[in-house]
Amino acid sequence: MSQRLNKYGQHIGPELPGWTPRPWPARITFTGEYCRLEPVNAAVHGAKLYQAYALDDGRLWTYMFDGTFRSQDDFMEYVRRIEVSGDAVHFVVIDKKNNQPLGTMALMRIDTKNGVIEIGCIAFSSLLQRTRMSTECHYLLMMYVFETLGYRRYEWKNDSLNAASRRAALRLGFQFEGTFRQAVIYKGRSRDTNWFSLLDSEWPRNKAAMQAWLAADNFDTEGHNENDAWLMLESK
Repeated sequence: MSQRLNKYGQHIGPELPGWTPRPWPARITFTGEYCRLEPVNAAVHGAKLYQAYALDDGRLWTYMFDGTFRSQDDFMEYVRRIEVSGDAVHFVVIDKKNNQPLGTMALMRIDTKNGVIEIGCIAFSSLLQRTRMSTECHYLLMMYVFETLGYRRYEWKNDSLNAASRRAALRLGFQFEGTFRQAVIYKGRSRDTNWFSLLDSEWPRNKAAMQAWLAADNFDTEGHNENDAWLMLESK
C-alpha cells in the first residue's frame, strides 16, 4: 500500500512530477539483427503475407477478431483496412535474409494521456513462430514504447482459452493481472479476456533478459535456441 497520505489521512498514489501526455507512435521502420518491422502497406506486403499464411491451416485465426479468409482478395481487403487504421499502428515482420513478410502485429488501444499502450493483433505465420525474429520484433517495439515514447504501461490481452498466447506473454516478461469475465463477443461466441502488463519500472530487467537471449552465440547454426522459456519473470 502507498505510504503517501493526503490531508485527510487517506492513502494516495505516487506523485508524477512533470508528467505530460506521451506521443502517438509513428509509422516508421525498425531494424534489428534478424528482422525488420515496417508499417503495413497492402500494395507492398499483402500478396507475400498471404503466401506466408497460406502455408498454415486456419488455426492461426481462431482467437483473432478477423479471419479466416475465403480468398486472397478477401485477405487483401483486410490488409488495406489495417493499413489505414486510425486507432492502431500495424506493422509487418520481415525476415532480413530474404525480405519475406512473415506476420503482423500492432500497437493499439493507445492512451497517450495516461501513457498506456497495448501490443495486439499478433498474427505470426508458422515461418515466424518460435524463431529469434519472433522475439526480436517484440523487443524492438518494447524499446520504442518505453525508451523513445516514454510510456508507463505496456499491455497484452488474450482470450483466456488461448494457451499459446498466455505462454508467450509470460515468456516475454508480462505479468498476469486477472481475467475480465464475459468481456467480449466475437465470431459469435463469448470471450473471457486475460490481462497482462509490463511496466516502465520492469523494462530495464526485461530488456537485459531479452538482449541476453537474442545474443548470436545463444543459437546453433540453424538459428535454434533451446532455452525457450527464457524469461518468465516473476512478479515482485
